[in-house]
Amino acid sequence: MARAVKHVNLHRIGSTELRVISDVDDGVMPIIQEEEHVIRGYMQQGRWTQKLVSLFILRDLQPLISQVQAGGALPAGTSADLDSRTVINVYDLADPSSCHVFVNQQAMAAAGYWDDPIAIRGLLAHEHAHPLAENQTTQASRQLLLTISIANVQLYSAGLPERIERILAELADQICLRAPREIFTNECAITSGFGEAMLHLNHQNVANAIQSLAGRKVLQAQLEHEVAEGRRPASELGQLLLIGDLQSYLNLAIEIAPFYRAGRTADAHALEQPLERELFPHLAAAVGQAYTAIRDMYVALPGDLAAEALLIWSQELLDVVSHLLGQQQLGATYRLQLGPS
Repeated sequence: MARAVKHVNLHRIGSTELRVISDVDDGVMPIIQEEEHVIRGYMQQGRWTQKLVSLFILRDLQPLISQVQAGGALPAGTSADLDSRTVINVYDLADPSSCHVFVNQQAMAAAGYWDDPIAIRGLLAHEHAHPLAENQTTQASRQLLLTISIANVQLYSAGLPERIERILAELADQICLRAPREIFTNECAITSGFGEAMLHLNHQNVANAIQSLAGRKVLQAQLEHEVAEGRRPASELGQLLLIGDLQSYLNLAIEIAPFYRAGRTADAHALEQPLERELFPHLAAAVGQAYTAIRDMYVALPGDLAAEALLIWSQELLDVVSHLLGQQQLGATYRLQLGPS
């Protein structure tokens, strides 16, 4: 790591060794304290398996990104959007005795988490739940491969089909391919004694989603101006707003469905009521209905699906999105197949 290391600490928590490395000047101790709290909590539940945890508290995740690029592959438990992730747990499914947790100070501060110990606890509890929540369905999710095609590309502005295809592929990756892992991980954290921290974290996420409507209004005004000047066809206005809404808000179902799964219905309702009052009425028509349909599929998702069964479930979920896109004359078709196990 080609940076000045400001903190190196070694802590012993029961039979687990916690190593802390940081290039951050201030705010490190609350992170360490919450990490210790989370480890003890999982130990008390009898679910802890790791003997060594390396905790990296960094200004950003460029050191990890450089390692990933040099290695040519992403470690288990990570995804391609590393630079914007707040906390990442890098672990080896074949060796549950250790893990590496990376905390991204810049992303944490931007999301409003850096000075919020309860939110930090929720984030760390979630990341440590990843290896604990592994089951047949999460393992099968790694076998699914997705392709997308968009019909009638001549109807769109120059360069737009490629951008639409990329965004919709990323959406499908998030709400379909990665969703099972996130759902069972959130449920594990909630049922392991971190329900209040997860609820606190998600109240903030809901508030952030509602606040983001201001940016959506600016985008809508800009698109309407371009349509009025003849620089963009009117059909694209609704299409682009719908795509933005799906990209920005459908993932809330991944966070809220686990509360239903954990039997905390009142908490789930408390999170959804602001969405129903203050968010969904301002989005493209039927986005709220799509959220509900996908959330219900998440709530009912079994943990013992083989890859073939998960493929069917996943295609049904993506059909919800495809139907909604079709209402805006966006001919997007998702196709799933099984890759190597």
